[in-house]
Amino acid sequence: MTGALPLAHIKVIDLTSARSGPCAVRQFADWGADVIMVEAPSGINDVTGVRHNSDFQNLHRNKRSITLDLKVADDKAALLKLVESADVLVENYRPDVKYRLGIDYATLSRINPRLVYASISGFGEDGPYRERPGYDQIAQGMGGLMSITGIPGQGPVRAGIAVTDVTAGLYCALGAMMALLERERTGKGRWIRTSLLEAQIGLLDFQAARWLIDGKVPPQEGNHHPSAVPMGLFQTADGHVNIAAAGQKMFTKFCQLTGHGELLEDPRYATFQSCYENRDSLRQTVAGIMLTRSSDEWIRICNENGIPCGPVHNIDAVFADPQVRHLRVTRQVQSPQLGDLELLWQPITVDGVDFEIRRAAPEHGEHTQEILDAW
Repeated sequence: MTGALPLAHIKVIDLTSARSGPCAVRQFADWGADVIMVEAPSGINDVTGVRHNSDFQNLHRNKRSITLDLKVADDKAALLKLVESADVLVENYRPDVKYRLGIDYATLSRINPRLVYASISGFGEDGPYRERPGYDQIAQGMGGLMSITGIPGQGPVRAGIAVTDVTAGLYCALGAMMALLERERTGKGRWIRTSLLEAQIGLLDFQAARWLIDGKVPPQEGNHHPSAVPMGLFQTADGHVNIAAAGQKMFTKFCQLTGHGELLEDPRYATFQSCYENRDSLRQTVAGIMLTRSSDEWIRICNENGIPCGPVHNIDAVFADPQVRHLRVTRQVQSPQLGDLELLWQPITVDGVDFEIRRAAPEHGEHTQEILDAW
């Protein structure tokens, strides 16, 4: 490393499970915070059976592990001792659980007023759905994503990644870091709250604005952009490419480049609005043009002329791409149990600091005594 880790001075207690909470805590762990993952003792919600799979290793690198049964007085007292000097605590219990355990924000902030307490729930800390179990796909459906994903007429489609889990984790981490910044000024912590449902609705962005401002319920658009034409996925002579030739400047370039200047004289395609109004016919015309060359040819020709165009990679091809390799989106770490591992890294570059993964995911309770002795 060529510089100090930005969060090396921060202590984090991780009371999370599943995906959203660990995604939030991973932001702190990767950037240098001392993260203590609190796990139940063996036999009580034991996670050791999946500990050595790829998902667990990806979620829990750069952490230390302690085992505590928070229903046992001595173990709860040990947690409260950790809280005294902690900067951040992250939890994603169902809303009522933390109150039953006596580790809610009001209780812990009396022990440590500087504590930033971050919560992720399925649907919010209060309201009619507060006690419902929250899962990514449920939130994708309730938050509108599945209704606008997929080919028109095929029915709702889930996104291929855990969108709401990861996004809720990022929003949670952002809120907690914002509270840490405010604490520099006020000396007091905050309770930060988000949910899978809120995170998904937040991601709707311009699709939400189409309803809230324009009064339009966005439909499925398949692989085409919902409002910009032509922009989307097109078949080529040997595969598929994504191309973004929308807007008069790009569309003019595209027509000239492909030898179809006559499209610029067609009143149906004279403006951005008329292109959208006649989007079906324009997409069909562009589709015919794209079939005349290979994917590699289109990618080269379009990008050389300033028209965004790119391939559709399978996951293995993603990591073989020369630009992806140049960006170093992965890092290596040595696991005593699994050997050398390659893991996805943070998609952020910080000037002057070259990060590596400091430690593989810990074994169950690996650092219990070390932490209790020294924290």
